[in-house]
Amino acid sequence: MASTGEAAAQSRIRTVLVLDDDERTLTAMARALRHSRKVFTASTTHEAQTVARRERPDLIVVDLRIGQHSGLDVVRQLKAELPSSLFALVSGYLTVDATVAAVRAGADVVLTKPVTGSEIMRRVEDKSAESLEAETPTLAQAESEHIARVMADCNGNISEAARRLGLYRSTLQRRLTRLGHRS
Repeated sequence: MASTGEAAAQSRIRTVLVLDDDERTLTAMARALRHSRKVFTASTTHEAQTVARRERPDLIVVDLRIGQHSGLDVVRQLKAELPSSLFALVSGYLTVDATVAAVRAGADVVLTKPVTGSEIMRRVEDKSAESLEAETPTLAQAESEHIARVMADCNGNISEAARRLGLYRSTLQRRLTRLGHRS
């Protein structure tokens, strides 16, 4: 049974726009978010801006990196145009700096990939129902975030990241696979 806060958030979020340059992610997110919602997808920033201006979605889910473009710029621009929309920024290579920048740009929630549509909705619902509580990350979350930060610092170069982490390249590749990061 849904709580009052969840029911209010679910009734508020009737339309969702998902922006990601990975077609598989778009398809999976659209399928997961369709439950009693209209979902639009876009694989380019231009397409997302056009759809957002036309449809005025209640929730906009944006990947941090869309080809050569930054999802932060999309969030910043669309938040100014659609201040009542909620924004969720997702990334496979999230860092503390990127998270701070995302919040400053207007993201309501920031999540690390892989993330499910139901997890995004849960976090958006929690955010709209109550203030964000500080959570102590698990060891696996801390490891994942640290590896993601080092990978981002190395521009995705696994050999360089492995050197900086003091790991064999094959060990880092196994951990990336286990953590669900794209290598």
